[in-house]
Amino acid sequence: MTVALAASCTRPPPGSEVLVEDMLDRVRLYQRLTGVGNVRFPLERIFGDSCRRFHVDHVTLRLLCTYASPGVQWKFTDAHAIHETKAGVVTVLKGLCSPGWSETGAVLHHSPPLFGAGCPG
Repeated sequence: MTVALAASCTRPPPGSEVLVEDMLDRVRLYQRLTGVGNVRFPLERIFGDSCRRFHVDHVTLRLLCTYASPGVQWKFTDAHAIHETKAGVVTVLKGLCSPGWSETGAVLHHSPPLFGAGCPG
């Protein structure tokens, strides 16, 4: 599959080529995992706490990666222990639309708390 940036994308700033290539590699990974050609790839800069409730997304698969600050927090539905990925680690989670999805053993996720953590956003 070929990856092409949407026409609405602007030219990346000088010096960001490595970051852009890494993001495109993650899109290609998602395409291999799902077999889809078109991928929506939101790149967000978060300035505060968001998405604080543990949940499962209404998608087949969700691929998440944090480039700076704490990574995605996740836990099993029937457990209290909270795990956190490190920045740069790819997290792939089954969503509610995944064939055979079941709440038993499901993984819930949310954004890590940033407020008061000394994160620049």
